[in-house]
Amino acid sequence: MRKLGPVLILLALIVLSCFGLAQAASPQPICAAPKQTIHEQGYVPINGIEQWITINGARCGNPVILFLHGGPGNPLSPFADNIYAGWEQHYTLVQWDQRGAGMTYSKNRPSEDTKLSLEQMRDDGIAVATYLQQHLGQQKVILMGSSWGSILGVYMAKARPDLFHAYIGTAQVVNAQANLSSMYREILTLAQAANDTATAERLAALGSPPWRDPRNFGILRRFDRKYEALVTDAPPKHWWQPAALYATPQALADAEAGDDYSYIQFMGWQGDGMFSRVDLPALGTNFGLPVYLLMGEEDLLSSAAIARSYFESIQAPHKSFVVVPRAGHDPNQAVLDAQWRVLREQVTPLLH
Repeated sequence: MRKLGPVLILLALIVLSCFGLAQAASPQPICAAPKQTIHEQGYVPINGIEQWITINGARCGNPVILFLHGGPGNPLSPFADNIYAGWEQHYTLVQWDQRGAGMTYSKNRPSEDTKLSLEQMRDDGIAVATYLQQHLGQQKVILMGSSWGSILGVYMAKARPDLFHAYIGTAQVVNAQANLSSMYREILTLAQAANDTATAERLAALGSPPWRDPRNFGILRRFDRKYEALVTDAPPKHWWQPAALYATPQALADAEAGDDYSYIQFMGWQGDGMFSRVDLPALGTNFGLPVYLLMGEEDLLSSAAIARSYFESIQAPHKSFVVVPRAGHDPNQAVLDAQWRVLREQVTPLLH
């Protein structure tokens, strides 16, 4: 396939931007009939900036899923067609590049001193859900968040339960200090048991969290992936091949810059970023919607034990807790299959 030149790419993005803006400005839902298909991508005005949203579904009448990507700064939109192939036959799938990430970062390059906050990201997510409600003519959407997206998902679900059929959290983070300390201890124990002197010494040099150096979490995360890889099944390689629109040199450079910006906002230059404030139980444990948590059995970053303790404290109309064998923090096929079963067997029956 012939590659588009920079000028054509720019023109394409301008057209998509205008399309998104026009749709956002329309007071009428785009779905005129339940059997209508929908395939859209473009920028939508969300709380003062244009944010990238893609919508794909075989039938407008199907339930809508709003995905909250992790990172922050790691959008799913470049990979969604690979990972969720087939889901659009039963659900309308919505990917959103959050403020400071991916295509949204490309359109709105923040300065280094522009701060992100949990409350701002929560309000953006609520605005996206409200837009979908009006644009697709649906009363509610299903909310799915993973890793950082699981933090954002709880903030959104607690603030506006009326917008959502259910919340599904995968790799659920609960408390910054508890999760980080557990992660550090578990990896250090594994390294010592494996006589991995190099890793153990590096961790000892870091010292126990909390940390003031934002690089320390990145170092720990590399060791996390190393040890999780020994006891988990890798995802299919094709999952992480970006679609053509997201694979241009400019798009890849912007995605990397967004990752860097969002990471610093998450960790903070002095360990004082958004993550340092995460304490989900402090938001309250009464939920006005069904809650489903899916945890990789081998997840070292978001411990299944910590998530289970949080889950047991939750009061919700319906709830369930699923542990996925041979899965860690990052998604693989087993995690995807577990999400599908929760959707089909537990969430969808509640919608009828």
